[in-house]
Amino acid sequence: MRVVRLASETDFEGWREAARALRTGGVSPADVVWTVDDGAADLFAEPAQDEGGAGAIRVSRSFVDLAQRVVLHRSPARFDLLYRLLWRLPETPHLLAQPADEDVVRARDMERQVDRAAHKMKAFVRFRSVAAAAGEEAYVAWFEPAHRVTEATAPFFVRRFANMRFSILTPDVCAHWDTETLRFTPGADPADAPAEDALEAFWRTYYAATFNPARVRLSAMRKEMPKRYWRNLPEAALIPELTRSAQARTETMVAQSPSEPARRIVRAARRASRDAPYEGSAPATLAEIAAGVDACRRCHLWKDATQGVAGEGPETARLMFVGEQPGDQEDLAGKPFVGPAGQMFDRALNEAGVPRREAYVTNAVKHFKHELRGKRRLHKTPDAPEIEACRWWLEAERRIVRPRVVVALGATAVRGVMGKSLPIGKSRGQAFQLEDQAQGVVTWHPSYLLRVPDAEAKARAYAEFVQDLRFAWSLIA
Repeated sequence: MRVVRLASETDFEGWREAARALRTGGVSPADVVWTVDDGAADLFAEPAQDEGGAGAIRVSRSFVDLAQRVVLHRSPARFDLLYRLLWRLPETPHLLAQPADEDVVRARDMERQVDRAAHKMKAFVRFRSVAAAAGEEAYVAWFEPAHRVTEATAPFFVRRFANMRFSILTPDVCAHWDTETLRFTPGADPADAPAEDALEAFWRTYYAATFNPARVRLSAMRKEMPKRYWRNLPEAALIPELTRSAQARTETMVAQSPSEPARRIVRAARRASRDAPYEGSAPATLAEIAAGVDACRRCHLWKDATQGVAGEGPETARLMFVGEQPGDQEDLAGKPFVGPAGQMFDRALNEAGVPRREAYVTNAVKHFKHELRGKRRLHKTPDAPEIEACRWWLEAERRIVRPRVVVALGATAVRGVMGKSLPIGKSRGQAFQLEDQAQGVVTWHPSYLLRVPDAEAKARAYAEFVQDLRFAWSLIA
């Protein structure tokens, strides 16, 4: 029996060195025990010796990336699981592409949980102002990550707050940035975290003012904001009362008369809806785009549609999703991605750890193209002239939002974003440089996933879709 002692709970390099030596020496996973060094000597431990030479094995970069994230999981079985995969890889080179393999499923699930923990850390760390040495201002946050992601996630905060002195305290390890050097110290206790500062009152006021009672879905909220993080969030104290009063506030909003758009916006929309807008008539705000899309006559699709459907999302979104066109439910609701494809889209975003509320979602074509079959309105693919006519609106949205990454969902969206057609299957998994310096990503449209008849092919396409969403999100992290 070989006992391998690693230097820490996240000692990937130590695991890799030992695993390489053991696999080269033909030591079976059943004969290896992985443990973390607690400072005590083990008289029975046998160090792994790397025999090297021709027997040394090579693995793909995808396995290394997977292993680096799985090592951050809190499961005590993670090292053994990774070694079992490594043991099998030489005889099964495409092992990681087998979605039904038990070990692969477990490793991918751990990978997703680690990625989600890193995303939650980026979303829910709340800094508090403290007085630092020499009277300088610094910020400290207490956070309890679901998995050991502090060291891997700390560079994100360095990039975002490069000129700010800060410390992030966690039970596992603490990260400290002094505007020049990032260093780590042993884990801390909650008592080491500072008390509430004056800024939190302003933050709670802002959160209450932006809380939308009409969109309260408690199950979705708890999934996006698990209750384990609430005790460290200043706004969490407001959530019970805001959710209790949501129904009454929604009824009040519905009872109010709809507001009329400003005459300036209406005039801009009418100018923009002409077939050949003159120079200077381009919309300057998303509100002007929404009004202009509804009044658009640049192609004939408006004649059979209920209304134009503009995009939705924050004006400063770093990530933009471009679908193909509104469907039947989107045409009736006036909002993008609310039908069955939208539900599939939301589920994949959750699995990929991408918050929809931080993305701008729109379509390449703004009116619903369809044909009647009895009482049903069946989707029809937009033609090239219709896509080109609507590119004017899409380019206006991109100019105002200025996203860093644009994800094209489906062939129509690819043509609208890229200006040309590309094979989706061969174009996935890579970033394209767009003219406005944003990066473009190509993937399937959620409605395609709904139409795939074969269960295995559908599962494979869905996994690829989630992988593409995660890849797009990583480009802005």
